[in-house]
Amino acid sequence: MPLNIPGLLAPFHVLINPRLVIPSLIIKDIRQLDFQALRNAGYRGAVFDKDNCLTVPNQDRLVPELEDAWKECRETFGEGNVLIVSNSAGTTRDPGLLQAESVTHHLQTPVLLHPSPKPAYSTISAIRAYFSSLPPTSPSPPPIRDDELIIVGDRVFTDVVMGRRMKRRGFISSLFSSPSPPPSSTPTTPDTQSPWTRTGPLTILTTHLWQRENTFLRYIENNLMHSIRRFILKDPTPSTKWRGEAGAYDLFVKPQFRVMEKEVEMGKGRPGHRLPKEKEGRERVWEGVVVS
Repeated sequence: MPLNIPGLLAPFHVLINPRLVIPSLIIKDIRQLDFQALRNAGYRGAVFDKDNCLTVPNQDRLVPELEDAWKECRETFGEGNVLIVSNSAGTTRDPGLLQAESVTHHLQTPVLLHPSPKPAYSTISAIRAYFSSLPPTSPSPPPIRDDELIIVGDRVFTDVVMGRRMKRRGFISSLFSSPSPPPSSTPTTPDTQSPWTRTGPLTILTTHLWQRENTFLRYIENNLMHSIRRFILKDPTPSTKWRGEAGAYDLFVKPQFRVMEKEVEMGKGRPGHRLPKEKEGRERVWEGVVVS
């Protein structure tokens, strides 16, 4: 497997800008995302990683459990406004671009062609060029900007760093700044201004692995992320309860998932336990957590 030089150099960039490894939101998988809330908040486009985010690594078909969420995402943002950016399909590791064609077919979504792997600046330029090239739709809104994108992936040094590099902030102020203040609780509609302050893409880290891979690198990435958050950004929230920047979880995660997690934290759910099938009708089962 070819070395991902931009990814290997990312930790050195983190020495200059520690917030590069801090995602806006952490979720288990895309089923938790409220795509309509994201659209109402002003996000018009979405960039997704492929392996272990939408598919099993080295496979091109969507994970069956994500079919409904993926359909909802594409319908909410619109055809063409959802883009796959992978470090396998559509790169120099994809001879003849056969995998890119296969992924486009199975996921019904375009795959970005880019010679350098994420989080390279050339890949960021290719993403911008793609969204700038989309044909206008009635009533001809302007091209999708960086701060109107969500970036979703399962790796800190590639997906999160790439999204953070697209953030519109001053260099000095971004070095050791505190997490964003919580937004207003005012409900949003497509016709009202979002209370969420957008200064760049919303970077979303998924934690569920459809197949275990690169576990040691993931361990290093996650520990670095939480260490920077606690010791440099001075956020005392325990790692097991931290879900991203203040306000993002409550705004952009579907209510049923928020309720379930709160019930588990209050002791009403039992982590890591599944009921026999004959009892599942009397209790709610969600991803290994049973809520009475």
